[in-house]
Amino acid sequence: MFPFFSYNFNFLFMVLLLWRPCFSARIVPESVTVITTSDSETHNATWHDFSKFLHAERGSHVSGMSELKKYFHRFGYLSDTTPNFTDTFDSKFEHAVRLYQKRLGLPVTGKLDSDTISLIVAPRCGLGDGVHGIHATRHFAYFDGKPRWMRSSPMTLTYAFSPYNMIERLSVAEIRTVFERAFARWASVIPVSFQETEEYDKADIKIGFYLGDHGDGEPFDGVLGVLAHAFSPQNGRFHLDAAETWTVDFDREESRVAVDLESVATHEIGHVLGLGHSSVKEAVMYPSLSPRKKKVDLKIDDVEGVQALYGSNPNFTLSSLLQYENASNFAIGFNTRFSIWTLFIAFALFILFLRV
Repeated sequence: MFPFFSYNFNFLFMVLLLWRPCFSARIVPESVTVITTSDSETHNATWHDFSKFLHAERGSHVSGMSELKKYFHRFGYLSDTTPNFTDTFDSKFEHAVRLYQKRLGLPVTGKLDSDTISLIVAPRCGLGDGVHGIHATRHFAYFDGKPRWMRSSPMTLTYAFSPYNMIERLSVAEIRTVFERAFARWASVIPVSFQETEEYDKADIKIGFYLGDHGDGEPFDGVLGVLAHAFSPQNGRFHLDAAETWTVDFDREESRVAVDLESVATHEIGHVLGLGHSSVKEAVMYPSLSPRKKKVDLKIDDVEGVQALYGSNPNFTLSSLLQYENASNFAIGFNTRFSIWTLFIAFALFILFLRV
């Protein structure tokens, strides 16, 4: 009996060890991790240091909290015109934390819990999140006044890459291909087409990679932190941080801080068109993107937001996107149920073997 019991116990142990639950990406938020780098990788540790504020709440006094308040001020949650921040977690900061949590789809606790800190230290877009100066709907948001490109119909916007501000780690051909796909993704849902031009000075959208303070009042901060920023219509400036480890293929890039260029390009084009940040975590217009993650597919929230500005591409139907997302959810849900049944059957077999 004992050898047989041992055999079946080992069998159940192996089943449990090999089993991996599958959960829908639409239900469970994308994981956000704090990235630490090797000595060979330059890392901006400013935001990473914010992890020391974990579990802080109203009344807490933690050295350096004034720097965290500057983060909240930068992205629109503290409106002080002449900030002179202290290290005390006061009522005004608690209100800012609640706004941040509500705007970005987190549990609203008013405390610096693990979900909130994880999102704070994650790499993100440099544009604010729509508390001040941006008109927000339930999910998607617009710049104040809902600016949009004003062109005759059919509308065509030109874009060009700076001849002086590019990066060497990717070829020009790779960068052009990525942006072509990103622009096409938005063009597929609105009656706007995008055309590359060699005349940078005359282009509607001007794209370039820059380091640090590059003269637009929004300096970049090195590896991770702010990844890129773009300006509202009809400005057209689109800047990416040249310090990032940009990649178009994670199979070719082993760096733990590698950032997918196409994901960031797709997000920033949304800003160029007039969209602010979304509170829907799965949406392209959500403000943060973890290293080595790819997020390029427009979600319903992205589409509804941009179509409210420009109308719908006559060849696009929202129902087709709904069907695609529902099919994806069904497939993921089926995998989840299948995994649970696999565990149940294995456990039932184990009980059956015990009775033999």
